[in-house]
Amino acid sequence: MEKPIKILIPMGGFGSRLRPLTWSRPKPLVSLAGKTVIDFVLEMFKTVPDVESSEFIFSVNAQVEPQIREHMAQHYPDWKVQFPIDTVMRGQSDALWQAKEHLNGPLLIVFSDTIIENDFSCLADETADGVVWVKPVPDPRRFGVTLLDEEGWISELIEKPEDMSNNLAVVGCYYFKDAAAILSAVEEQIEQQLFLKGEFYLADAINILLRRGLKMRVEKVDVWLDSGTPESLLETNRYLLEHGFDNSSKLTPAENTVIIPPVFIHPTAQVQQSVIGPDVSVGENVILQSCLVRESIIGPGSNLKSCRLEDSLIGHNVSLKGQTGRANMGDNSCAVQ
Repeated sequence: MEKPIKILIPMGGFGSRLRPLTWSRPKPLVSLAGKTVIDFVLEMFKTVPDVESSEFIFSVNAQVEPQIREHMAQHYPDWKVQFPIDTVMRGQSDALWQAKEHLNGPLLIVFSDTIIENDFSCLADETADGVVWVKPVPDPRRFGVTLLDEEGWISELIEKPEDMSNNLAVVGCYYFKDAAAILSAVEEQIEQQLFLKGEFYLADAINILLRRGLKMRVEKVDVWLDSGTPESLLETNRYLLEHGFDNSSKLTPAENTVIIPPVFIHPTAQVQQSVIGPDVSVGENVILQSCLVRESIIGPGSNLKSCRLEDSLIGHNVSLKGQTGRANMGDNSCAVQ
């Protein structure tokens, strides 16, 4: 590979499906299995050829840019990162278009709520013009899917098909041998006003490339995790805890406290007279007193007392007392009963 791969991660949305958790915190910085969503997304790229030389382009809106920039400076100070501002937020293709001055040569695009288990080292010898990562699903009707021709090349991408005959769901990860090709297709897409409900989808730009004769193939993945809704975020947290991020064996529970693995509990957290787990992530400097918590994420700095929570998302620096059931609380919230 002559040039390092550019890696574009669009993150200009407001994470509305996760609100109120995301009222003041962008979706990529939501807590997940002891880290943040973006940390797990970035972990995917460790197998990208010559990733040390890669440049990351975060297409962001002006509201979230300072928080994303601060996180990267703190945790990834040596990485090369650009932060083009998506000023109009008109969808996937437009986010790419807004970042066009940073895009050239081989390009990898991954959406900020997509986490897959995949080996990208194959791109070093890639001969196709592009690659679309897919996962076979039982019911493809709520996804975008790929259609393949008789030779196995992608012939078309279809959003939310009406039938179930093609089950290769697009997971939100794409590779293009030359960024100029997809930028040219996006330009044509915008000129032709190929959008849906005010948003330009990347599938339409890729279909333009396919009609031009570019050869694109699929790469199947076995694990595809999502973090765009409360339900999927908790499901992803559960999977990660079950696959390497459980630290319960390193914990020494306080008196009258029971830990039910898998869990991640930050070493600085204080857990007293509580039952925690399974499938719970507890951030740094959290205080849990007389609580029962299962299948939940508790963000850093939160203080919970006498709560019985399940399937809950608790943001940073939240104060709760006497809460029961499910909760979705944004940063700095307070609820006392």
